Order: sequence, then C-alpha cells, then structure tokens
Amino acid sequence: MNETNEPGNTGGDNGAAERPTPGAALAEARRAAGLTVGQVSARTRVREALIHAIERDDYSLCGGDFYTRGHIRAIAREVGLDPEMMVQRYDELRGGSPPPVRAASVFQADRPIKLRERRSPNWTMAMVVALAIVVVFGVVRIMGGSEEMRKAGDQVVPVPTSAASGQGAQQGGGAAALAGEAEAARKAKAARKAERKKAQMVDLTVQASKPSYLSVRDAEGQPVFTGTLSAGQSTSWKIRKGVRLIIGNAGAVSLQVNGKDLGVSGAMGQTVQRSFDAPGASPS
Repeated sequence: MNETNEPGNTGGDNGAAERPTPGAALAEARRAAGLTVGQVSARTRVREALIHAIERDDYSLCGGDFYTRGHIRAIAREVGLDPEMMVQRYDELRGGSPPPVRAASVFQADRPIKLRERRSPNWTMAMVVALAIVVVFGVVRIMGGSEEMRKAGDQVVPVPTSAASGQGAQQGGGAAALAGEAEAARKAKAARKAERKKAQMVDLTVQASKPSYLSVRDAEGQPVFTGTLSAGQSTSWKIRKGVRLIIGNAGAVSLQVNGKDLGVSGAMGQTVQRSFDAPGASPS
C-alpha cells in the first residue's frame, strides 16, 4: 500500500519528531506548487513580508495567535495543504491548542443597561397646592372683610360659594389635563429611546451548510465568537454599533443581517472578511 507523506515528512515511527515546522512545510509546499511569494500574497491578501516571516517561523509580525492562525489557514489552503493540520502544528509549536472562546463569556447582546431617567414634574400635586393656597387666601379675605363691615354697621356681603366652587372645578380639570399631557410625553420619550437603541443594533444570523471557520468581533474589535461551525448549524447575535467577520469557507456560509438575507458570502474554500454597521447595516 502506498503511503502519502506530508511535505518534509520522511515517514517511519519517528515521523512526528522529524516533521517540519509550519513555516518550513508551507514554504516547501509553495515551491512544490510552483508559486512565488508574490502570487500567494495576491491570492490570499496576506502581505509578502508576513509570508516570508511565517515561512521562517517568525510570527512576531502577525499581531497575535488569532491572526497568525488565520494567515496559516489561508496560505495552507492556497498551496494545497490541510489548513487545520497546519494550525495544529502551529499550536503544538506554541505549546498546545488554546481553549475555545465562548461568546457568552465576552459579550451579552441583551444585557439591560441602566440609565438614569429624568422624572417629569408632578403637575397634579403642584395644582392641588396652588388651589389650596387660593382657597385659604379667599376665605381669609372674606372673613376679614365681613368683620370690618359688621363693625362699620354696613350690610354683610354674602360669600360667593357657587363662583368659588366653579373656579375650583375648573382648576381641578386643568390639573388633570396637565397630568395627562405629562404622561403622554413620558411614553413618547420612552418610545423614542427604544427606537434609538434598536437602530444601534446589528441583528446577525449565520448558517453553515458545511463545516466552516468563523470569527465574529464587535465594532471595537472585541471578540464575540471564534471557532468552527458544523454543517447545518445556525447561530444568531445582536451586537451594538457594528460587527466584523472572518469566514474561512465563504461558499458554505450564508448571512442574514437585520432581517435581510444576503446569501453566501463568497466562493467555496475562500477566506473573506465582512463588516456590517448600524444603523442601516450594509456590507462594507
């Protein structure tokens, strides 16, 4: 039976110990495929300086393990190697695979935000106090005037109770109207706040028809999810301000943003980046 060896692997029981490093394997596979560094750079959009550094197993220019793995996957796919195997070699070189990143541990889209709400003035209480002052003042004046008229021997003027009652009823109705207007204004303000909050959210749904690598970050670059979606898996997030995606197998991943079906994000085996911003999210 024929045995197919990876680039640089001599086979045998000690093959694991003699396996080339990720950079050496990528460089050997590129030369075997007849590709230059410039051609690989043009097809993967990885800068030539980074490819040269990676082939020397110098990963200091990549910006961290997350981006390094993405570059290794893209280059390995282009030169005909298994991307996940190359990433596994890289992880072994760095001391083992990292723990998976869970979206719930770094982001919660539906966490309520407590905001200090300005309370409307209590117009009802103010009107009641004003009405009470008016009534007391009127009673004092009427009683004082009656006493003076009795001392002068003049005719006592009766208290206009009906007029006072009508005035009180009118003022009470005004207080109720003001209270109703204040309540309507409060509800309108709450509705506007809810609309503004909704407009600042990006509602993202990702569905994979085949196993596909996916990286999801928010508008500020904070990680939301990093991992591999299994075939048939569908996942949704609600993310404030915007979302940044890296999709490892674009032809197998379809996107839905804010209820709009955008279809697949690229060709099979292609690694793409997509960004969506709020409000009115659209592909950048």
